[in-house]
Formats: sequence, C-alpha cells, structure tokens
Amino acid sequence: MSGGNVSTVACVQCEVTAGARTPPGGIVLETERFLVHGLLAPSPIAGWLVVAARRHVRWWWELSPEELSELGPLAARVMKAQRAALGAEHAYALALGDVLHHMHLHVIPRYASTPKRLWGRGAWDATPEEMLKDEDHANAARTLRDALASASSFL
Repeated sequence: MSGGNVSTVACVQCEVTAGARTPPGGIVLETERFLVHGLLAPSPIAGWLVVAARRHVRWWWELSPEELSELGPLAARVMKAQRAALGAEHAYALALGDVLHHMHLHVIPRYASTPKRLWGRGAWDATPEEMLKDEDHANAARTLRDALASASSFL
C-alpha cells in the first residue's frame, strides 16, 4: 500500500458516531464534542463505558482546548453515575489507543464482587466464560443513561 498513513480499515468509533453501529444499550450520553456508550466488545464488567470524541482524532494531542476542558469533567460525571446508579465502589479511566485509532477513554466500574485479577487493566484479561451477555450490558447502559439524564448531581 502506498501513501504512508492511508488506511482502508473503517473506524469503528466513527461508525458508532454516524449511527451505523449500535453498542449494547445504545448511546448513554451525547454532548457536542463526545459520545458515551458501552463497550463494543465482550466484557466481564457491567457498566463499562467508552467516552469518545465525536470527530475522528487519533489521540489526546489532537483534541481541541474545548474538548480537553470537557473530557475530565465528563469522565468524572460518568464515574459518579456508575457509583450511584450501579453501586460501583471504584472506577478506572484508561486510554490505550493501540487497537482503535480514534481517541477514546474507557471508564470501567469496579464492584465489590469484581475479582481482583480483573481490576484496572486486568479487565481485558477475562476468560470467555466470564463475559457478560449483551443484555446485561444493555441493561447497565440504560440504567446509566437514565441516571445521567435525571440527576443534576452528576453535572
């Protein structure tokens, strides 16, 4: 392939933004600059959300000052909702960018029942048997969407 950075691979996050792909439970929250939705891959953690830039940018250094100023408060708002609506005792914010080349932040709740080996980055190390059903993820996403829409304490 010529052209250096030219890619023929579709951007999964851009597909979500365009409405061509729907995560379990749909979009949890929309702002002018970001979408919040459930993980598009199998997951062992209910309420695992992704905060993604609406526009296609590769990484944090490409975000505008306005996007950067919104991202932290938005992630905190999501974490507060995970705690209040789902009973999470902690939440992680992880940005890796090795697989999906569209800026996104994983906001992963941790529950009292979460095995220690699945804490933090370990959440990606779950076995196939530990993956929850799409229905479980959709229910958690709907619960979070309702909580974020109705609670001013998450602002």
